[in-house]
Amino acid sequence: MKIDYKRLLISILIPLLLGTIVGLITNSGYKDMIQPSFAPPGFLFPIVWGILYILMGISNYLVPNNKYYYPQLVINLLWSFIFFTFKLYLLAFIWIIVLIIFVILMIREYYNNNKLSAYIQIPYLLWLIFAAILCYAVFKLN
Repeated sequence: MKIDYKRLLISILIPLLLGTIVGLITNSGYKDMIQPSFAPPGFLFPIVWGILYILMGISNYLVPNNKYYYPQLVINLLWSFIFFTFKLYLLAFIWIIVLIIFVILMIREYYNNNKLSAYIQIPYLLWLIFAAILCYAVFKLN
């Protein structure tokens, strides 16, 4: 398979730039809440999300017509506003469960078209499951 570097770069930059913009807008909300003891330090989030957004872009490059990719990306980006900006922790927990469902559907569709594109989304799914647990704990503590 010949690599279209321009399309690959665009596929990676879309989630990476959108995620960075949303992260810069909403990052101050992390400090204002009571965190559970298992919460990672704040500096870790942009690193993890940067890697996950790059992997999302690669999967989108490999299977560009996944009908769940853009909806899950929008749900993902809106979650930050619900959680950090509006501090609606219960709604954020429900929202992330919806996101997990969309990601599972996305992975399934990737798997049917290109197994590698599905496999590289497993870290994203695992991180979202951890984030859901963290979100629920924040809801209970705040």
